[in-house]
Amino acid sequence: MECRLNFADKSADWLSIARIGPFGALTVLLALYCVVQVVMMPLLSVWMGTGVGVDDAEQLMYMRFLWAGYGGSQPPLFTWLLWLVSSIFGTSVLTLKIVKYTLYLATLLAIFAAVLRSGYSRRAATAAMLGLFLFPQFLWEMQHSLSHSVAAVCFSAVLLLAYFELLRSRSNLAYIAFGLAMGLAILGKYNNFILIAALFTAALSLREARRVVFTPRMTISLAVALLVCLPTLYWNVAHPGEFMARSYKFGLASNGLTTRLAGIARFLDAALNFAGVPILVSALAFLLARSAPRSEPLPPAIWEKLTVRTIAIGFGIIAILMIASGATKFRDRWFLPVLLFLPVAVAMYADRLGERGIVAQKVLICTGAVLALLALPFTWYYQVYGGTSGGSIARIDYSQLYKDMTVNGPVNTVVSDWHWVGNLRLVEPQLVVLSPEVPDFSHQLREPVMLILLDTGTPRPGMLEVAAKAGYEPADYGRAFEIKQIFGGNGEPRQVFTMRLKKIASTPQ
Repeated sequence: MECRLNFADKSADWLSIARIGPFGALTVLLALYCVVQVVMMPLLSVWMGTGVGVDDAEQLMYMRFLWAGYGGSQPPLFTWLLWLVSSIFGTSVLTLKIVKYTLYLATLLAIFAAVLRSGYSRRAATAAMLGLFLFPQFLWEMQHSLSHSVAAVCFSAVLLLAYFELLRSRSNLAYIAFGLAMGLAILGKYNNFILIAALFTAALSLREARRVVFTPRMTISLAVALLVCLPTLYWNVAHPGEFMARSYKFGLASNGLTTRLAGIARFLDAALNFAGVPILVSALAFLLARSAPRSEPLPPAIWEKLTVRTIAIGFGIIAILMIASGATKFRDRWFLPVLLFLPVAVAMYADRLGERGIVAQKVLICTGAVLALLALPFTWYYQVYGGTSGGSIARIDYSQLYKDMTVNGPVNTVVSDWHWVGNLRLVEPQLVVLSPEVPDFSHQLREPVMLILLDTGTPRPGMLEVAAKAGYEPADYGRAFEIKQIFGGNGEPRQVFTMRLKKIASTPQ
């Protein structure tokens, strides 16, 4: 047991201070971690012949378009990055993973830099960075399913770094960088408005920060942020339907005490699901640290105060919005922009506790590193398995599906009731793939057009109405057939319905 503890202790020290050439050893290892994922996941998909899950399929549908905004209430930044990378690497799983893991690595490095450049030890910066792996959403969900949330987390971390740099240097360049970070954070995920509000409110509560944040030069930051967001802001104003398309996710309800109490209960449950593991591991770390010699804690620095207050204020803002709006649904990952900084606050606090703080930091470092490694084979498995619900679309044999749907002639546009069909662009990148959420739906159609539906043997009336509004009607009676699942699912086939569409003939005058 003592041997294992010594090994863990030395490993934590090595990860914190060792260098490989000009770079920190941990930076090199994390870069290698992300490169392994970028290589392994596409190779597994190609080898098994599988597609991708729900979020990635949606990006495959949109990444051919460079627009100021997109459908489904989604921000544009992640899709812009995919559009850029796909111009080099094409429409592929590789493109999806390059963007995702570049942002993933940038998140880790931004957190490390934010803590280290604020005067804390390398051990504290390492604990804050690896502490992110204590969040199931960061360790697991972001690696195998999420898309926009990856951008949200990345630019939240970049925003914290820019915020600390602004307080430290107070230069015009720092104000410009802070404004750019604010704009990118908003374009990464719209709920980063909450983080920005929390950062400003936290600064208002501290005299040292007020003098920097609430100054005429802050107009530089605000102007830069507005400039970055202006095209998307204009697009959202011009497309209110697309901007609010998924407001149903909040389960907004009318006034009623019982309903609101139920919403609050789900809110607290989501908070526990999100932050429960980091809080539990942190508590365990400080409990183990009690065996170390005790020393009088140093007073907290401004960086720790701002981080703690930002977390508390952000949590409060979310709670107020939840109660005021009557929302009855809340997903744990919506806490990402705010509670993401919990490991930062813990690492900063531990850094002023002397020997006990060092022990606690080492526990966080080792736990985060071990979890990151343990997650690898599971992420590889889920890359080809997909999941048991919506993610199961990854297991469909899309090559065979494309052959079956084009057996009677070519198809240029595929229309479906949701974005699972984005996977078909992995087979034929020139294919136009649309769902009703795509803006200017009718203008994107290129003939020949085919309606394709999953898990049904008949056309759904709603989709025929969508086609009719776009000026199209059935060209045949359609056909139903089965398509096999490549991996998992007990080999059970999925039912598919296809129907060719034609333009509605104009009525003679």
